[in-house]
Amino acid sequence: MQKITKEVYLKWYEDMLFWRKFEDKLAAVYIQQKVRGFLHLYNGQEAVLAGALHAMDLTKDKMITAYRNHVQPIGMGVDPKRVMAELFGKATGTSMGLGGSMHIFSKEFRFYGGHGIVGGQIPLGAGIAFGDKYHDKDAVTICCFGDGAARQGSLHETFNLAMLWNLPVVFVCENNGYAMGTSVARTANHTDIWKLGLGYDMPSGPVDGMNPIKVAEAFDEAIQRARKGGGPSFLEVKTYRYRGHSMSDAQHYRTKDEVAEYKKIDPITQVKDIILENKYATEADLKAIDKDVKKRVAECEKFADESPYPEKNVMYDVVYEQEDYPFIDHKIK
Repeated sequence: MQKITKEVYLKWYEDMLFWRKFEDKLAAVYIQQKVRGFLHLYNGQEAVLAGALHAMDLTKDKMITAYRNHVQPIGMGVDPKRVMAELFGKATGTSMGLGGSMHIFSKEFRFYGGHGIVGGQIPLGAGIAFGDKYHDKDAVTICCFGDGAARQGSLHETFNLAMLWNLPVVFVCENNGYAMGTSVARTANHTDIWKLGLGYDMPSGPVDGMNPIKVAEAFDEAIQRARKGGGPSFLEVKTYRYRGHSMSDAQHYRTKDEVAEYKKIDPITQVKDIILENKYATEADLKAIDKDVKKRVAECEKFADESPYPEKNVMYDVVYEQEDYPFIDHKIK
């Protein structure tokens, strides 16, 4: 793994702060009805992505995740303006405005969604890794899902085949404590989700998901194992979300005191403290970063606001690659 230097800490601070403010802006514009449908925010879980990206080779490794998927593609290299435009339903979005919040996608930057079906991405992640192994691409797939999706039967089928075929994939359960509003303790007779991998002899373990250093170390070990032909790993990254499951979540299942306790170990604050303690930057330097982040987020909103909506025919044109597909009714207006 690349050494975690002063530059890495500063990048983590700026990236995680940008992701947080980007999501805060989405919450604000959702109330204004600029974003419609469901909206699942990542606030609090930023260390998972920051640590993962540090360990990945972004020139070839891939990522697939669930519907809490706005900032991951930004981390992979997608223009955040296009991500926000997608959420606004605009033609300049990553999927021409047709995917929306839960279906951000970028083939160019090897980000394969954004999936609305709970756990639907788990077998797809193994399939991507199978393709890379078949074509000898020396790439590793990071396949993320939540603690609720860990109870899906497809996880076991996928784990079995991934081990049988020795696939280059790292399965990651981002355990933020609640499947919508259901705590982990209420979904099974055990709370150590990482132990599910042990039944398949898959290297598995828990990770402190509020600390990007711990995340980077765990991901690096798993990624290097996969890249060297050692097969899959399963990481249960224990994290926490500061906002509700979605914008419609009243959060009756947890107390304000619980959220406040987790905010004491906010990953952004942890990194900021390290930066100041080691004199990597001054308070003034960090305030300058904060100001720049707010400016960039405002530019994303402006871009999305000013972008046009897609033409209605686009909804039909993107369904079939074959333009003269014989079963299309061209009279549809």
